[in-house]
Amino acid sequence: MSKGLFEALIIALGVLFAVVFAIIVAPPLLESGDVMGAFAAGFVNPYASGYSMDAILTGLILIVWVLYERSARGVRHGWVAIVLCFVPGVATAFAYYLLLKCRMRRKPVP
Repeated sequence: MSKGLFEALIIALGVLFAVVFAIIVAPPLLESGDVMGAFAAGFVNPYASGYSMDAILTGLILIVWVLYERSARGVRHGWVAIVLCFVPGVATAFAYYLLLKCRMRRKPVP
């Protein structure tokens, strides 16, 4: 797979999640305004709970990675991924951070 195709797929999948989130989650959340109820709905049964915990812990792992690389490797703009973890979600945040890291590799390190 070429680097261009890789980046295009990562962008497409990150944007796809954001669009699906906006279509499925945003309207009922805006209508009810109940953020805690929306969060609790992710734990309505054992299957939903498993997927929710996977997403939550993956988001926390990504946040730890971003914070570590900010100080250890001087990664700038990683904070955007932290914001994206919360809205729209980890899929978009991870796609953003992965592209950020790939593009940093192209630049010579001082």
